[in-house]
Order: sequence, then structure tokens, then C-alpha cells
Amino acid sequence: MEVAGTSRVTELHELDKFRYHTFESTRLYKEMMKIMHDKHIQERIFKPEDVVLLYNSRLKLFPSKMKSSWSGPFRVVQVLSSGVVEIEFEDGTNRFRVNGQRLKHYLGMDEENIVLVIHLKEPQWLSEP
Repeated sequence: MEVAGTSRVTELHELDKFRYHTFESTRLYKEMMKIMHDKHIQERIFKPEDVVLLYNSRLKLFPSKMKSSWSGPFRVVQVLSSGVVEIEFEDGTNRFRVNGQRLKHYLGMDEENIVLVIHLKEPQWLSEP
């Protein structure tokens, strides 16, 4: 009886050691995965006069694959300390406040209205001199 009791206690200690090592390896794995995940996160810092896009998170009754879920571009007017960003339309007509996590920088081209004019000549036919 005494031998069975000591072997049972030994098995329980081994089980506790195994559980502890499993817990430690899981904790290390989670830390490594967090580091790998956080490495790819880009910090979004907005300044006044930045051009941004707004994520449209409304309920979509008829979703479309090709339709973009980002609307804009908008111009940043003010950035508050709580993460709220005040934005307005490009023409400055409507201002509203949104969560800064719903915005991303607009990397579109600057609108330069360059018009290239090409003058074409009438083609010459072989029969004409």
C-alpha cells in the first residue's frame, strides 16, 4: 500500500512537471507569435492636411466583390489626443469626426492637370505624290 502511494505521488509530480513545461512552451510560442504579428503592424500617425481614406463599415445588403470598401479621399483637419480624427471632404464642405483606426493614408497620385496635345497629319496614300 505504501509503495503504491509513493508511486502515485511520483506520477503526480511528473504530471505537474509535464504540465509546467507545456505551459512554458505555450507561453514562449505565444510571445514569439505576438512579436511576429506586431512586426507587420504599421503605426498610423495623422497630421493636419494629410489626405486619407475612410473605411466604410456599413451593412451591405448586396455586397459586391469589385466595389472598394474605402471611401474618400478626405483631408485631416484636426487630430485629438483620444485617437479621434476630424476630417472633411476635399472641397471643405462637410466636417465630421471618426475613429483614427478607420482611416488610412491615401497614396494616390497628385492631381496635376497636364494635357498633352498631339497634332496628327493626314496619312499619305501611295497614289498621292
